[in-house]
This record gives sequence, structure tokens and C-alpha cells, in this order.
Amino acid sequence: MNIDSINNGYVIDHISAGRGMQLYELLGLDKLDCSVAIIKNVTSKKMGKKDIIKIDDNIPVNLDVIGFVDPGATVNIIKDGKLVGKEKLKLPETLTDIIKCKNPRCITSVEQEIKHIFRLTDEKNKIYRCVYCETKANI
Repeated sequence: MNIDSINNGYVIDHISAGRGMQLYELLGLDKLDCSVAIIKNVTSKKMGKKDIIKIDDNIPVNLDVIGFVDPGATVNIIKDGKLVGKEKLKLPETLTDIIKCKNPRCITSVEQEIKHIFRLTDEKNKIYRCVYCETKANI
């Protein structure tokens, strides 16, 4: 398998095996007009198996989405073919318009312009609740 290196963009590394496609969808990478590589089930000494996503474009990447899906992932920032930065992620305290409230009585179900906002209420169990109705997010 031959995956080219990237000149400017991001390498999302240490993604738990099987979570790469979920990140691909939530980040909207299918809508990009640049090279995107998803490498699944890569052998890793640290994790056993992992997924990797390479994005060959300097686009805005929502770190909250990545931290929500896999707080153990890292984001490597590449400029001119060289690593210039590394972001270690954690569970975000607040999620805005990443997941939607499933409660049919929530105001977000009636008012389409209202943002879907969830707050982390239990970090150990990764539980988020809607700020409007307190409904637990289905993750």
C-alpha cells in the first residue's frame, strides 16, 4: 500500500480502530475537494490497531468533533511537508451542533434556528446532556 505524504494539512493519528469512518462523516470530509486518506486497522505498538486520517489541505478542522469521537487521538499539523504542531485532545466540555437532541419535546425540535448544545456531565462515562431539556445524548 502506498499513501503519499502531505505538504499542508493534518494527520489525525491514534484514532481507535473502527472510529475513522465516524470521524470522516462528522467532519464532513466527503465534501472536500482535496486528497483525504483513511487508513484503517493499522498495526500499532501502543494501541494494537488504530485508524489514521490524512487531509492534504489547510482547512479548518473541528477539534471538538475529534475529541468527542476519540479523546485519545492526536492531530498533527503539517506545513511545507514538516510537522509544525501537535494537538493532544480530550473530551470537550461543550458540543455545539455536533449531535442533535432526540427529545421530541425539546425546543430544538420546534425551533430550527436554535443550536444543539450539549454539556459534558459525566467525564468518566462520557455522558453529555442537552442544555435545554437535560436529555442524555445517544452516543
